Amino acid sequence: MERGLEKEPLPERVKNRPITDGHCLSIRERLILKRIEIELRRDRRLVGALAKGPDSRSPRRQPLLPTAVLFFGITSVFLMVVGMRTSDPGVLWTFAGVWPLTLLLAFRLLCRWSKPRACR
Repeated sequence: MERGLEKEPLPERVKNRPITDGHCLSIRERLILKRIEIELRRDRRLVGALAKGPDSRSPRRQPLLPTAVLFFGITSVFLMVVGMRTSDPGVLWTFAGVWPLTLLLAFRLLCRWSKPRACR
């Protein structure tokens, strides 16, 4: 990043930028800082994340996971009971597909609930 810093002319706005925080930066340090700022502004993902803020989830999306776990849990139990009573292969295969999804969602919900509130 520091290649060729001495060769390029310093932009006028960097030369004349007032230092208001009481710390004096050399011209070279200001140029390096300015280039870092420019590179960070070009990073679209970073700019988007900073614009959204730390809690970008909408309040409507919050209860989606617990609702999905409840729905798939009830569905799994229903399919398990019906599969045991009828031994229908279609019901058993449907249960075999729904049950792992239920476990995965329940695990994600447990992981979310186990995090401290400040980390969410």
